[in-house]
Amino acid sequence: MQVHSLSQPLPAFRNAVVTIGTFDGVHRGHRLILDRMRSVAEEVGGETVIITFDPHPRNIVGMRSDPQPLLTTMPERINLLAKIGIDHLVIVPFSPAFAAMDPRDYVQDFLVARFHPHTLIIGYDHRFGRQREGDYHLLESLSETYGFQVRELDAQILRDAAISSTRIREALTEGRPEEATEQLGYPYFFSGLVRHGDKRGRTIGFPTANLKPDDPAKLLPADGVYAVRISLSEADGDAYTKTGMMNIGLRPTVDGTRHLAEVNIFDFNEDIYGRVLTVQVISRIREERKFSGLEALQAQLSSDRSTAMLLTSTNT
Repeated sequence: MQVHSLSQPLPAFRNAVVTIGTFDGVHRGHRLILDRMRSVAEEVGGETVIITFDPHPRNIVGMRSDPQPLLTTMPERINLLAKIGIDHLVIVPFSPAFAAMDPRDYVQDFLVARFHPHTLIIGYDHRFGRQREGDYHLLESLSETYGFQVRELDAQILRDAAISSTRIREALTEGRPEEATEQLGYPYFFSGLVRHGDKRGRTIGFPTANLKPDDPAKLLPADGVYAVRISLSEADGDAYTKTGMMNIGLRPTVDGTRHLAEVNIFDFNEDIYGRVLTVQVISRIREERKFSGLEALQAQLSSDRSTAMLLTSTNT
């Protein structure tokens, strides 16, 4: 897949079959849309082109005071889309000025002038331009003038995509990662840099890697203890996977005051400070809670380890 920025001239796409969206998560609902897109491209001998936006449009035109939580960062999205087999991804900087474009100017000066689409794959509820005035009917009315076709996505496909995004976020924030996996089609994951912590876990036999997520907008699951798989990259580019357990929260037994994601990697004793780990969230073992002391915490962690080993071996 070729990734393009509007800061550089775009290539001459061959019979471009274009769709537009954020595709956060690249989940099963999205894949129905992408399958339709690839099918149309095959029909017309064309290339698939996704137009996506950064930052998330809801952070620019929405009413949120905090960033829209992301299921996938842009690098993660690029990787997932490439695996699906999309030909081109164009990342468009989303700004108040872009959002305020006259809808007809959007079609003429943005879609047609830059992409020369053969076919637009658009949902019946797609909106664009100033005050979201542009819609499917406007595109259809302009299609003959500018020489492109418009194909409407089935309403059920769009509902599935919208429902999946909502359900995935709810499942993760409510501590149901298995449900998120079912909707995504893969285990939810995040990457983070391993930072130095207080090393308290070493004193009770459970050393942890303290992770700082790559992107502060990346959604973290609900506080609690999870069974996880961890991917570690080597200097030569190879990677290997280990199993482990993760705690997200404040560590109330040791009077923690910072919200942390800490991973205990099973059967592992390497120095990984400063390295980036990718954590796949498999299952939630329990909620975070305060114990009477370190001995009680140690006993519980031993039990959690056994549970995590079972869960990571059965959820493959």
